Amino acid sequence: MSILGLKKKQPKTFKVKVITMDAEMEFSCEVKWKGKDLFDLVCRTVGLRETWFFGLRYTVKDTYAWLKPDKRVLDQEVPKDSPITFNFLAKFFPEKVEEELVQEITQHLFFLQVKKQILDEEIFCSPEASVLLASYAVQAKYGDFDTNFHKPGFLAQDELLPKTVVMQYQMTADMWEEKITAWYAEHRGLARDEAEMEYLKIAQDLEMYGVSYFEITQNKRDTNLLLGVDAQGLHIYSPNSKLAPNKSFPWSGIRNISYSEKEFTIKPLDKKKDVFKFYSSQLRVNKLILQLCIGNHDLFMRRRKVDSIEVQQMKAQAKEEKARKKMERQILAREKQMREEAERAKEEMERRLFQLQDEARLANEALLRSEETADLLAEKAQIAEEEAKLLAHKAAEAEQERQRLEVTAMKTKEEKRLMEQKMREAEQLAVKLVEQSERRLKEADHLKQDLTEAKDAERRAKQKLLEITKTTYPLIAAYSAPPAPPAPPEAADFACESPPARLDFKDSDMKRLSMEIERERLEYMEKSKHLQDQLKELKSEIESLKLEEQQQQQASLYNLHSEARGYIPEPVYIAHSNRNSAYMSQMAFFEEV
Repeated sequence: MSILGLKKKQPKTFKVKVITMDAEMEFSCEVKWKGKDLFDLVCRTVGLRETWFFGLRYTVKDTYAWLKPDKRVLDQEVPKDSPITFNFLAKFFPEKVEEELVQEITQHLFFLQVKKQILDEEIFCSPEASVLLASYAVQAKYGDFDTNFHKPGFLAQDELLPKTVVMQYQMTADMWEEKITAWYAEHRGLARDEAEMEYLKIAQDLEMYGVSYFEITQNKRDTNLLLGVDAQGLHIYSPNSKLAPNKSFPWSGIRNISYSEKEFTIKPLDKKKDVFKFYSSQLRVNKLILQLCIGNHDLFMRRRKVDSIEVQQMKAQAKEEKARKKMERQILAREKQMREEAERAKEEMERRLFQLQDEARLANEALLRSEETADLLAEKAQIAEEEAKLLAHKAAEAEQERQRLEVTAMKTKEEKRLMEQKMREAEQLAVKLVEQSERRLKEADHLKQDLTEAKDAERRAKQKLLEITKTTYPLIAAYSAPPAPPAPPEAADFACESPPARLDFKDSDMKRLSMEIERERLEYMEKSKHLQDQLKELKSEIESLKLEEQQQQQASLYNLHSEARGYIPEPVYIAHSNRNSAYMSQMAFFEEV
């Protein structure tokens, strides 16, 4: 015997990929494995003990089939691909999920499968029920609603509603999310398994829940019908209506189910009722229908019997597990509440601490401001005291200045009175000068008149002298002795016609007298004009003095007010003194005049 003969032959294997509702698994199977071997391996891997609800489904031609447990895998009509793909799905559905589904993994797998069937519209669901189911699905996925984490748009990537429901109403995704969130917020406190159980409890009341549909014909005339198989029994539907069956055969009323090739026979328990026969298009479909009928019927009968020890143990363990989880959730909720209260207390203490810090900071700032204000007030008090002293000093100076101004005002009044008196005297003098000037003018006019008369007399005297000379000329020539110098004609005239005093005037004296009279007249006119100008200037000076006196009085009052406020303007006395000196010089001139 050779060494090679001693070695055992290595068993041949094949690859299998099993797809569950939330995972994918690959296994290496032996060729001799039966369907039960692969199914048990998958159940152990998943941790599932309620195996009677599930099966491995595969696709064959245009339909599907379930892997048979008592037959080798490769001997069945499985695909020849590598790896061979199976779907681990619920084959049979419970009548009451809350009573029959014990394990949490079982509930979770049912929840995922039913949810997918609703979204794929294999199970019809109204819009209201769809929104409610979606809210439980969100609670199972995200936990309790929290506004700090679940912001608007957090459900944008989740498929929660059937497409027909979304298309049925003209609503945006945000509006649907708002409706779902409103229900979702009310599910606070539900754990994941509880939310999934609530989902299944609502879903099991839907008409198409857990029903497997097959196309059949009732007779050879090919009247199309639908056969539905579920946990309650067999149902006959119209082709266009899967919600309300036309006829139902509950498992409790069926005595026998059999098929022969394409013919399928349902015998009621009541022998008086007619046997129901229908036909299917394929023998494979008949086998599938019979397989589902046997399995659902066995579960139907099993539910009505006492639970096995295994099921009782699972239910006891599940009850203990639920109680433990409930206690853990309560402890966790209490710890969470205590943590939240502690966090709130911490936040309150931090807020109070920040508030106290702010108050302390504000108090320190207020203290610093108070100190600065106190220093500033002290400085201001010192400044105010100095200003009070300065104001008192200025008030004393202002009082002295006021008294001085009063004295000055009295002197100014006296000077004004004197100036007015001198002005009146000057006016009287000017009137006298004007009268004297007029008198002189009159005298000058008289003198001119006398001069004119004298000239006329001189002319007449010259004429008479000429006449006398002409008559006496021969007598002069007769005398040998030279004659005495003849008297001037003027003298002759004066001797003849004028009085003796008039004969003494000469021509040059008359001219000189006339010139002196004219010169005096002009001088008087100039003096009179100059005097009038001086009077006008004197009047303007008096008016300006009066105006300055008023301004000075106003300035004195303003000085008193300014000194009381801390400001003393410079006194202006130069113009007044200058004007007084000018006035005095003018008055001296008039006195000289």
